[in-house]
Order: sequence, then structure tokens, then C-alpha cells
Amino acid sequence: MWTSSALPHLALGLAALSGTLAASYDDIPAIQAYGQHFFYSNNGSQFYLKGVAYQENYSPNGTDNNDANTQYTDPLADASKCSRDIPFMKQLFTNVIRVYAIDPTQNHDDCMEQLASNDIYVIADLGEPGTSIDSSNPEWNVALYTRYTAVIDALAKYNNVIGFFAGNEVVSKQNETAAAAFVKAAVRDTKGYIKQMNYRSSMGVGYATADVPSRDELAHYFACTPGDDAATSIDFWGYNVYSWCGDSNYETSSYGDRVDFFSDYPVPVFFAEYGCIEGITGGPTHRPFTEVAVLYGNMTSVFSGGIVYEWFYSDNEYGLVEIKDNTVSPYPDFTSLRSQLARVTPSSTQSSAYTPRNTAPACPTVGGTTWAAMPSPLPPAVNPQLCSCEVSALTCNVNSDDSDSYAQNFDYICGANEDFCAGIAHNATTGTYGALSGCSPKQQLAYVANQYYNAQSNKASACDFGGLASTQSPTTAAGCEALISAAGTNGEGTVPSPTGQQGTAAASSTSEGAAMGIMTTPAFFDFGKAVFVAYVITAFVSGAGMLML
Repeated sequence: MWTSSALPHLALGLAALSGTLAASYDDIPAIQAYGQHFFYSNNGSQFYLKGVAYQENYSPNGTDNNDANTQYTDPLADASKCSRDIPFMKQLFTNVIRVYAIDPTQNHDDCMEQLASNDIYVIADLGEPGTSIDSSNPEWNVALYTRYTAVIDALAKYNNVIGFFAGNEVVSKQNETAAAAFVKAAVRDTKGYIKQMNYRSSMGVGYATADVPSRDELAHYFACTPGDDAATSIDFWGYNVYSWCGDSNYETSSYGDRVDFFSDYPVPVFFAEYGCIEGITGGPTHRPFTEVAVLYGNMTSVFSGGIVYEWFYSDNEYGLVEIKDNTVSPYPDFTSLRSQLARVTPSSTQSSAYTPRNTAPACPTVGGTTWAAMPSPLPPAVNPQLCSCEVSALTCNVNSDDSDSYAQNFDYICGANEDFCAGIAHNATTGTYGALSGCSPKQQLAYVANQYYNAQSNKASACDFGGLASTQSPTTAAGCEALISAAGTNGEGTVPSPTGQQGTAAASSTSEGAAMGIMTTPAFFDFGKAVFVAYVITAFVSGAGMLML
């Protein structure tokens, strides 16, 4: 391992690193997806990703990412760290970084300008710890929509943003495929938000999958266009793959199988993470990166390069460099990666000479134990205004923020009559969704409590629920009547798409501290009405005292 003091100074420009030049993120040519490839927007030359994952002390795994107590550091908010690391990135011929969580309330101008000045682009994940789609209890709701659109708002002005991941390894097990429907809804709504806000049209939205048994169905599901609705399909596909370990080869690593599978894929495909550490002679920091020659060689007709995992060395033993006392010390695999990338010369296609011919694949079919997500209908659009309007118009409302007590009340109300909860159902396997399924748990509980209250002839005792709820005078603000009418009296109507900026004003910082996270409604709603039979007896027993309220 050698330190920065031993490195020659790179010609990066002191003015650029200090942020005193004009914001070159305004001038750098955007990268746009066209067919199966990426191209520079200014001259049409092909763009291959030569990237590195750039996030300190952070596990992007779908399960860990659901922990609201996880802290993270925004990698684009500290200009001094960017100026420290960018010279080393350029030694690796880096032209893109992947960041897993940014704080949309922070200013990113300096880092983004430094990156742009060095021809480095960004792909950003939209979630954060505690605010991402839960693999085991998936929802697409107000908290997630607010977070995702806030990230888009924060990064939309930078031309060196290629796009966003709406999910990372959300589906990692065979019994989690239903969650794909909620990620596909997130893709639809974030793409719609970019268009509605008149942000740069070349900014794409994709998904990153692990190398899991359902990977082929996932790839088809996210690229398929039911009813020719391209609004629900991804703009690019990220593949987190660690099958090439040490001095593996094209066949043993199954790289050849992946090239064959994606040869007719309609959007760009790239390695969103790569760099296996298993069985490496000398240990994890001695990765030889022999896969680089293949990735940028005979795979380039299908794959658009990749992003090495990861920059910062951490407890998981991945990492190209160690940072100590603000000094960058590269590990041996940094040198290996640099040497491998220095030798590659991927073939290039001009966009003017390229005609996309691949078409959207067929959607996977729900059935058996292999796939559980309908491609259409998807979870309804999240409309924060609808949720607020519905709550204001209720006669029985939930006042308590004691979310720990919500589950038993959901259980009790829905067990008393499943129709009370039709408006909050979210069943990906049957494609059954209530109009309020995207509202917060508190708003959803208020809605079903009001349904119960109305069914009890509006008896005051029917709007208590152990002190959680009370009656109120309903109000209908301007613009609410049409939204409530569309949702229907039982919540089984439609949800109009929201209008106007949604994320920035409502976003709150969760970086460098405990993430606020989101509470989700009980998992039984994932399976629709059929599941109510399974817990109805429990509901009446656990809520027996409540019948006397």
C-alpha cells in the first residue's frame, strides 16, 4: 500500500478543485440512453462506464437499507473530500461514480462541479436507510415518493447526472418477487415526475439487481411494457455481479451466459457493482481484476461497462483505498485495476450509425413459486394531496403518533369487516390496490377507522380505539372534492397523478444521524382480502375489549 505523498500531481487544475471556475456541470455533455447503449449528447460517441461505487460506511444491501437507525455520510456534500479523492479516481480512468444515498437538503454544487470538471458523471440511488422499498413488506407510499422526488430535485440541475436507481437488490430471495411491482411503480412515478417538472429528458431511471435466481424474470419485468406503456419500463439495467473471482474466465463466471441473455435487451445494461473478493491470493485487497479485459472487450456489444465496488475500504473488506487522517492510501487492487483499465480499448459506435432493433420483452407470468408480481395494474400513483384531503374530510380521525399501536387496530378493523380496508389493500399478485394504499400508515388507519365509525352509525364510542382516535369536523379544501370523488367512497377508485414539485419542500436530512425512516402498514395487506380469513379470529379476540368502546 502506498500513500498520496508518493503520487505525482495530476493536472486537474487547482481552480477546478476549489470550485472557483464556472459551474462546468452546466456545460458537460449529458449522457443519454439510446437503444442498448449510452451516448454523449454532443457528438454521439458511445459512452462506456468506468466507474467506482463511492459511499462511506454504507451497506447498499436491500435488507440493511431498511434500518432507519443506520447513519450515512452524503458523499457529494463535502467538497474537501471530493478534492481529496478525485485525483486518485482519475488514475483509474473513472468517468462515473455511483452514490447510494445523498441528503437532498445539502448543497452539492462544489462536488458536482469538481466531478464535471474531470469528466466524471453520477448515478444516484433514490433511497436512504429506512426510506427505501422493503423487500419483505413492500409499499410505494408518500414517504418514499417524497424522498425519491427530493433526490431528483436536488440533482436535476447537474448535466453530469446520468440518472437514478429506483431500487437496489430489493428482490434478493425467491419469495420477495412481489416487491418488484412496487419498484416498477416507483420507476413509473419518478420518470413521470422528471417529465412533469420539465427536467432534462436524458436523465433515466433504472433498477440494480443482485445475481439472484429470479434475475431473468426481474430483467424482463422491469423492461416489459404492458399495454405498450413505456412509462413503466426502466431506462437502464444495473447488474450487481460477483461471479468472476480472481483469475476466473468467461465461461466459469457465466459472463458468457449473461451476454447471451441480454443480447436482445432493449435498454443499456452494465455492471452496477463488480469485483469479487472471494478466494483471492493475498486477500481481498489484492483483486487482480482480470475481468476488466473481458468486460471492455468481447462484451461491449451488449454491456456498457461497469462500476467497481467500492472506493472506501470498510468492515466488509471491499475497498480500493484506505482513508486515514484524510490521506488516501491505495491498496494493491487499486494498482491492478488501473493497469487493467489502461490496456482496454472498447470498440465504439456512433449514435448516427446505430439503429436500435431490440424490443421490450414479454412480462413474466404470475404463477407457482417463481413469480408473484403482476405487471399491470401496478400500485397507484402516490398523491400526497389526496391523502391529506381524505384525512381532512373524515369525521373520525387518528390523532396519536403512537405507531406501535397501529397494527392491532388495523388488525381489529379489517378483521371486523374486510371491506373497511379495501381502500388500503396492496396485493401485487392479484393487482388489487386501494386508492389510499400509498398514504402514510397514520392516514390509512384514520381512513379505515372512519369506515368502521360510519358502519357503527357514527356512535361516539366507535371512534376511540383506546384513545388513538376522536371525532372532528370534516373539511374539504379547494381541489379536494375531485380527488376524493375519484378515489371513491370505499377507496377502490382511481388516484390522479400529483402535480407540482413534491420532494424538495418536504425533504428532511437523515445523513450523519439516525434516519427517520418510514413505518409501513402490516404485511398482511400484501396479500389482499384472502388473508383476512387467517387473522379474523385473532382480530376479534385481541380487539374484544374494543367492541365495547
